[in-house]
Amino acid sequence: MSLVNMTDMLKQAEEKNYAVGSFSVLNMEMIIGTIKAAEELKSPVMLQIAEGRLGYAPLALIGPMMLSAARAASVPVAVHLDHGLRVPTIKYALDLGFTSVMYDGSKVSLQDNIETTKQVIRLAWQYGATAEAEIGKVGGSEDGSEDLELMATPVEDAQRFYEETKVDALAVAIGNAHGVYKSAPQLQFDRLAKLDKVVGTALVLHGGSGITVEDFRKCIDLGIRKINVMTAALNRITAETKILAKEKPDFNYYDYTQCAVNAVYQNTKEHILAFRSENKA
Repeated sequence: MSLVNMTDMLKQAEEKNYAVGSFSVLNMEMIIGTIKAAEELKSPVMLQIAEGRLGYAPLALIGPMMLSAARAASVPVAVHLDHGLRVPTIKYALDLGFTSVMYDGSKVSLQDNIETTKQVIRLAWQYGATAEAEIGKVGGSEDGSEDLELMATPVEDAQRFYEETKVDALAVAIGNAHGVYKSAPQLQFDRLAKLDKVVGTALVLHGGSGITVEDFRKCIDLGIRKINVMTAALNRITAETKILAKEKPDFNYYDYTQCAVNAVYQNTKEHILAFRSENKA
């Protein structure tokens, strides 16, 4: 229970055919809501924050809070740096005690991505942590600052990438996108099936907000073992706060924080059930 590494989680998810939700958090309320849902449904979860979000939640502050919540939880929790862009940031997360880190080399050449990923893997293993990488380019962008076009993951490149790095988890692009989908996502299930056959590690789906339960479960059946969620939680907080303001115009700070906790709690519960990870802790 409590603080664990990603590999142990994802091995069990592979054995029992479910996915672990990796929920992005930016403050204490989001952490509380996520853990509350995980404990109620007896589900393993990951708490994560991306390097591109650290301007809103400095790692020196949010990181220890995430780790403290994980250690106190009654269910397995991994703490993950998502979309790490610079090795010093990744090392700092490991120094804090993060049990999982990701290097995002989707904007560099395949060879450069391989070389830096290998460096990050060696670094992570020195801390007893695990590493995730990305190949292809998921649409949108993690910090919402760009509207990047999808570059679907080439099967041959993914096979080479895994064979040369032996990374612990690999994020792939199959029609998924960060942020808000402009139209219903058209996921490339045939590509995912081929990727699962040639990549000997857990596959990760980024851009989980906005995908249907049916498509989530089809992805899980085709090898996805970790699914990232953030935008859905942020949108839920915004929507619930607007309702609070309408129903109680004189609401105070404590009303707001409880509203935020509950919004994240409900969102996390829905995704845990979609991912079939309930009662797997």
